[in-house]
Amino acid sequence: MIHTLAITEDFQIKQNVSLGELHNPDIDWYWVDFDCPTDEEIAYLDHFFHFHPLAIEDCLHLLQRPKLDHYDNINFFVLHALNSRSLEAEEVDIFLGDKFLVTFHLKPQDEIDAVRTHLLSHKDSLNKGPVYVHYKILDKITDQYFPSVFQIEDTLHNLENNTEDVSSNLLMDELFDIRSDLLKIRKTIVPMRDLLYRIIGTDKIIDNKQMLAYYKDIYDHLLKLSDMVEANREMTSDIRDSYISINSYRMNNIMKTLTVITTIFMPLTFIAGLYGMNFDRMPELHWPFGYYLVLILMVTIGVSMYMWFKIKGWFK
Repeated sequence: MIHTLAITEDFQIKQNVSLGELHNPDIDWYWVDFDCPTDEEIAYLDHFFHFHPLAIEDCLHLLQRPKLDHYDNINFFVLHALNSRSLEAEEVDIFLGDKFLVTFHLKPQDEIDAVRTHLLSHKDSLNKGPVYVHYKILDKITDQYFPSVFQIEDTLHNLENNTEDVSSNLLMDELFDIRSDLLKIRKTIVPMRDLLYRIIGTDKIIDNKQMLAYYKDIYDHLLKLSDMVEANREMTSDIRDSYISINSYRMNNIMKTLTVITTIFMPLTFIAGLYGMNFDRMPELHWPFGYYLVLILMVTIGVSMYMWFKIKGWFK
């Protein structure tokens, strides 16, 4: 489907006009949105707009890295929106000229619809031209990154506060799932951050300082998002390392207790094994009180070793 917005010289909006009407003299600038286009509609990129073949190829071969290319008087952008459910990147392509803006996306994008609604309800922004629409699309796409990052951050904080209540297998599985989600988001945010850095560093797109401030604001948001993602990745590592350390400490205590018990029973087992051989020439077997003496000896050895280990601090 193709959506069109044409802005006249007296800043009136004409919606859903045909592509042929876009060249009328009274049209100041226009925005054409290719929303999940058919093959026939895709052909307009070449036949009607005459965009560069390489740019058209980038639109059709997913998934390109976010980038900026200059073709004569047209700037071509590849942007990445974030699917809030799968956290996968979804490509949005933009052609920006002096008097037009063309957006192209093979999947529905709520950000594009939100910008279109904004323009229709804030007609005072129409005099800012296609660069302003380009900025609004970038801003909406960037704003949609925050909820996913905030949600992961909240999950991490809850996980950190309830580490002892979660089983080891469940904790590790959840941590690795979170790290996988953070990696997906990072693959989207970092290239977009680099793209914004390039945009604010070139004079071929932004021709006034006021709009430059808006783009710098988006860049600041992407820097903040990058820092949040890296901080969350470090937090997952810290939680994992802390949990492993706690488990190791518990295991060491268990092994220490078992070692003490085994050490105490070693001489007792030796005595029991020695007198369990039942040789005929063992004089202790014929003592009237031999059995009781051996029991007293074993108890004395066990208690003595226990007290000695306790004095040494093995039970702390």
